[in-house]
Amino acid sequence: MTEQPTPIVLDPTARDADAEHELLRAQGSAARVDILGVEAWSVTDPVLLKELLTSPAVSKDARRHWPGFDQAVRNWPLALWVAVENMFTAYGGDHRRLRRIVAPAFSARRTAALKPTVEAIVEKLLAGLESLPRGEVTDLRDTFAYPLPIAVISHLLGVPDERGVEFRTLVDGVFDTTLDAQEAAANTARLYALLEGLIDAKRAAPGDDLASVLIAMGEEGSDGPGLSARELRDTLLLVINAGYETTGNLIDQAVHSLLTRPGQLAHVRAGRASWADVVEETLRHSPPVKHLPLRYAVTDIPLPDGRTIAQGDAILASYAAANRHPDWHEDPGTFDATRVTKDHLAFGHGIHFCLGAALARMEAEVALGALFDRFPDVRAAPSEGGMAPVASLISNGHRSLPVRLRP
Repeated sequence: MTEQPTPIVLDPTARDADAEHELLRAQGSAARVDILGVEAWSVTDPVLLKELLTSPAVSKDARRHWPGFDQAVRNWPLALWVAVENMFTAYGGDHRRLRRIVAPAFSARRTAALKPTVEAIVEKLLAGLESLPRGEVTDLRDTFAYPLPIAVISHLLGVPDERGVEFRTLVDGVFDTTLDAQEAAANTARLYALLEGLIDAKRAAPGDDLASVLIAMGEEGSDGPGLSARELRDTLLLVINAGYETTGNLIDQAVHSLLTRPGQLAHVRAGRASWADVVEETLRHSPPVKHLPLRYAVTDIPLPDGRTIAQGDAILASYAAANRHPDWHEDPGTFDATRVTKDHLAFGHGIHFCLGAALARMEAEVALGALFDRFPDVRAAPSEGGMAPVASLISNGHRSLPVRLRP
C-alpha cells in the first residue's frame, strides 16, 4: 500500500461517525489522521490494536515519548488528555505504581458491595420519573442515564450531592471536541479548582471514601511511593471522567438500541438474551468511547502493509471502528444481543484495561433491568433532527434520548 498523501481530518462533531470509521478501515490496519490539528495513526484493525496496546514499544507518556508534547500543551484543545499525571498517561514502572494504588477500590469484592447502593440510586431516579404525567416526553439521558453514574462516582469519592452536577457539566467539557484551546483550558481550570476544593474538604474532614483514602496515603504508600499532589488531583479526575461519561454513554446507547430495535427487547423478555448480553453487545456495537487519545511509538513499529509508525509518532486507539471490523465479527454493523461472540475493545486491552469495567457493567445491567421492568411500555419519542450524536470524536452517546415512559 502506498503512503496516504494527506491525513483524514476527523470530524470533531461526529455527525456521521459510522461513515468515518468505514473510511478509516478502508485505509488498511492504520490510517493517518488529523485530530484537531495533531497528526496521528488511527489504528482500526483489532489484531494490530491489541498488539500495540500490550507492546512495550508503545507508551502513554507524552512527556517522555512524544516530540509534539510541548506544542500540544500550549495550543491543542485536547491538551488535558496528554498532560494529566495519573495512570492514564503513565508508562512502565510509574504505571504499575499508580495502578496498584487505585486498583483495590475497584476489586470484585468492592464492586459487589456497591450493588445495593446502585440499586437504591436507580430506584430513586425511577420513582422520580414515575411522577411524570402519562404521555409526557422526557430526556432519558438527562434524567436517568447520566445522573446514575455521577451519583455512583460521587458516592465512591465522597463528593457532596450538590457538587455532582458541577462535576458533570465540567466533565462534559473534557469530552467536547468542539471547544477551542482557550475554551478547553478555561474548562480545565474550573474543573481543577473544583477538585482542589474537594481535596481540601477531605483533608479537613476525611470520610469513608476513595478520595480520603488516596489523600491519607500522602507521599508514601504502604507498598512504596504514594501519590504526589498533582498525581492525587489527576487520579481523582481520572476516576470521575472514566466512571461518569463512559457509563452514561453505555446506558444511553443500550436503551437507544433496544427502543429502536424492538425485536432485541423481545429477545430479553423471552429469555433468549440477558441484560448482560445487551450490555456486551452495546459495548461492541456502540462503545462509550470512539477514539482514545493518545499513545506514542517508543521505537519504529512496522505495519503489516510495509508502512512504518515512526518513533515519536502519535497513535490513536480507534475502538469503535475496531469493534466493527469485518474480519472480527460477522455482520458487524448489526446490533444482535443473541450474538454468541461479542468480543470488543470498549474497555481497552492489556495493562491499561479499564479498572472500572466491572462497575460499569453492573450499573448498566441494574439500570436496564429496573427501567424496563418499571416502564414496560416505554417508547422512543420523535425529536427534531433525530437523536443527534454528542459533539465529540471521543465520547459516543446522544445529545438527548427523548422517550415516553407511559404512552
